[in-house]
Amino acid sequence: MRIRLSDHFTYSGLLRFTLPSMAMMLFTSVYVVVDGFFVSNFVGKEALAGVNFIYPFLMILGTVGFLFGTGGGALVAITLGEGDPKRANELFSLFVYVSLALGAAFTVLGFIMLRPVAVWMGAEGKMLEDALTYGRWFLMSMPLFIVEHEFESFTVTAEKPRLGLIFNLAAGMTNIVLDSVLVGILRMGIDGAAVATALCQMVGGAGPLIYFSRKNSSLLRLGRTHWDGKALIRCVGNGSSELMSNISMSLVGILYNIQLLRIAGEDGVAAYGTIMYVNMVFIAVFIGYSIGSAPVIGYHHGAGDRVELKSLLKKSLVILGVMSVAMLVFGETMSVPVARIFVGYDNTLMEMTRDGFRLYSTMFLFSGYAIFGSSLFTALGDGVTSAVISGLRTMVFETASVLLLPLALGLSGIWLSAPLAEAMSVVLSVFFLVKKRDKYGYF
Repeated sequence: MRIRLSDHFTYSGLLRFTLPSMAMMLFTSVYVVVDGFFVSNFVGKEALAGVNFIYPFLMILGTVGFLFGTGGGALVAITLGEGDPKRANELFSLFVYVSLALGAAFTVLGFIMLRPVAVWMGAEGKMLEDALTYGRWFLMSMPLFIVEHEFESFTVTAEKPRLGLIFNLAAGMTNIVLDSVLVGILRMGIDGAAVATALCQMVGGAGPLIYFSRKNSSLLRLGRTHWDGKALIRCVGNGSSELMSNISMSLVGILYNIQLLRIAGEDGVAAYGTIMYVNMVFIAVFIGYSIGSAPVIGYHHGAGDRVELKSLLKKSLVILGVMSVAMLVFGETMSVPVARIFVGYDNTLMEMTRDGFRLYSTMFLFSGYAIFGSSLFTALGDGVTSAVISGLRTMVFETASVLLLPLALGLSGIWLSAPLAEAMSVVLSVFFLVKKRDKYGYF
């Protein structure tokens, strides 16, 4: 039975509606992990370090997709809740067209900045060349990469979360198959991994563009629109938290790499990359839940249904709590197998990765609530509060932690930086939830 945004959501209904988004994000992270597995085991740890080193910069350029997806998706959902589908489709079309144009511009900008940025971060020799090779191929698919992530939110808003999962599965399978052939069989090295990534992003972006450009059974369709500067400003303001969060995470990732290169050399960068691959799988579940629940929250906020908002918040907190404990247990028990799968060919690197992951995985107790806290206010149209939470979470809390903790704890301080930052973010989220409860009426 089709679940609609206007429904009353039980625990099972909320999980069924958000499950495709969680699966979509989970599979996205899994095929990125597969990419790392092939690079590490068939090309080498130097190539793995090169890919991990340049990836945060590429993600900074691609964050506009998250901005228009989350910020624009929330505004479209609110507009649908207000009973204006024509206006909702005009906004939807405007946001997609503008993001494609920005993607083309960022591709050009990326090619210009790629080498200077990599050199500034400290890459040299083979690691520099591997980083540049991977980055250039990645940039060729940047516009569709942006659209792919934008539609992770818009397919949910259109009441088609399973469709988003289908497009994501198609992209992921493309990447896995091409990695197996180009890297595993043909031994094309870093070029093969980069080509596989670029083509999978093209598949993931082109699919939803074709679907929503035609007549379909969803709530949304790409069509005629008109320039609306105020709507774009609202979208940017509302999605600024996700934009800031993703840019901040990428900048912090660069800072991690610089610190690790200084403290532990290329092995430290490779170990961090392995931990990040697995971390993406875990965090993807939290992000997927937030993406899947945001249009529901936005719709009921637009409809003025405070009773349902209270129910949604309570159920979300319970669901995230169960997930957090399960992930912590899994992370602690899987540290050795994970390290062995990715870097088992190097005992020193494997031990560093294992020890790092055991410390880092304590963040799973807090990260789900921190991510949802920011997403909740985006869904309510309160981009400022959401931006404050996400901005302090990464740019302030985590940056300070990764700079200061290693002074006292060395390498262990780097691995504990994220758990400390996430714990502080949860405290901040609780503060805003209590402060704004009368305004939004969610409890």
